[in-house]
Amino acid sequence: MLFNSLTFVVFFALVLGVYWSLRDWNARKNLLLAASYIFYGAWNPPFALLLFATTALDFYLGSRIAKAQQPHARRIWLIASVTSNLSMLGFFKYGNFLLQNFQWLLARAGVAYRPPHLDIFLPIGISFYTFHSLSYTLDVYRRVCQPTRSLRDFTLAVSFFPQLVAGPIVRAADFLPQLIAPPRLRPGQLGWGLLLMTLGLFEKVVLADTLLASSANTIFGYGGVVQTLDAWTGVVGFAGQIFFDFAGYSTCAIGAALCLGFHLKDNFRFPYAAVGFSDFWRRWHISLSTFLRDFLYIPLGGNRSGPVRAAINLMIVMFIGGLWHGAAWTFVVWGLIHGVLLVIERILQSVFKGATWTSSWGAKLLLGLATYVAVCFGWVFFRATDFATAARLIGAMVDTRHRGDALLTTREILQVGLVTAGLLLAHWKLRDTSVPAAVARLPRWLVGAVWTLMLCAIILAQGTGNAFIYFQF
Repeated sequence: MLFNSLTFVVFFALVLGVYWSLRDWNARKNLLLAASYIFYGAWNPPFALLLFATTALDFYLGSRIAKAQQPHARRIWLIASVTSNLSMLGFFKYGNFLLQNFQWLLARAGVAYRPPHLDIFLPIGISFYTFHSLSYTLDVYRRVCQPTRSLRDFTLAVSFFPQLVAGPIVRAADFLPQLIAPPRLRPGQLGWGLLLMTLGLFEKVVLADTLLASSANTIFGYGGVVQTLDAWTGVVGFAGQIFFDFAGYSTCAIGAALCLGFHLKDNFRFPYAAVGFSDFWRRWHISLSTFLRDFLYIPLGGNRSGPVRAAINLMIVMFIGGLWHGAAWTFVVWGLIHGVLLVIERILQSVFKGATWTSSWGAKLLLGLATYVAVCFGWVFFRATDFATAARLIGAMVDTRHRGDALLTTREILQVGLVTAGLLLAHWKLRDTSVPAAVARLPRWLVGAVWTLMLCAIILAQGTGNAFIYFQF
């Protein structure tokens, strides 16, 4: 069930109406749990059983971790949770990828081996709900979170439908406390939630799908060499598309949760106004970057064991981050590119430590532009289906003497250029604030007018109902 579908609009309206009409808190939670499984099961009902199995196992293992007195026993139960979660994720998401690479290794050794192709259908959102569930046992082990006695509450925390299939990655330690007492709607909360949902759909349907996706798909789907201008248009078009697509989903999720009385943390903070790559990851997919920081980078030692070990830890984290996005070496390279950029940034920070010019407005603008350009080069590997496509595009981007094919019309180039300029301007204008703070400064009539325009644009766009990009992860 897609947010950008009439089916979801009807579904959400029914759930919202019944939810606030119920007086009993347990009845409300039961409704949300049933609605979440209907929402997920609408794609493929059998995978709802997999979702529940993952949840029930971590609920049990979390209780065992909490009850264990000896550190060794606690570690054993935690290892059981991590192993079971990652094994399930590995089988469904990386099974064929691992077999193909195993075949390649044997071929290099002169062994002819034809592995069977596993006819595996990837459960939608498995990377997200696996981390939702795993965060519980990890936080119980770290004593950040007390184990819950309610399987129903934990199951709802993992499967809560607004954030179930494409994030944000919501930790049980953040969500479970919100299930203790029934929420109360503050004045304007419902309206604000609906406004956020409208904004998210506008980003997805109008900006990502209607204005940017076609140009990006044309360039990345072409098998030949393209002109430099077309290459850059396709790449920056995808940079805008993936932001509006993913941030649009997160905004919808936060808005839908707010309508139901729950609060989810921001997943984006104007990332294309980042000054440096550590700043970028503090602003992009925040729920994933903080998850990897807290549960991988810090346990590996973080930056506590010197610069060399910190660099190695960063590369490990970004390798895992790239692989988390997809079972392909292009994603791994994308992650490693960001790892290398983060390491280089740390070296430069140590060299220019204390330099006053780095804090000037002009320097920040130039560094921000350099960050954006480097991020765009990284997106080439993220979007390209193979290294040959990535190499052709990067060659066209860096060599203006390329005599490639002209694929995009003047209208498409101007369209992508104007949307990208508006995106960058908005991010730089708002980089030190938030959407709620920015909206609060506007007169109500203007907010109402913009809201109306967004609704009209969504209706007129007549979107194709494209799935959100991060559904595949």
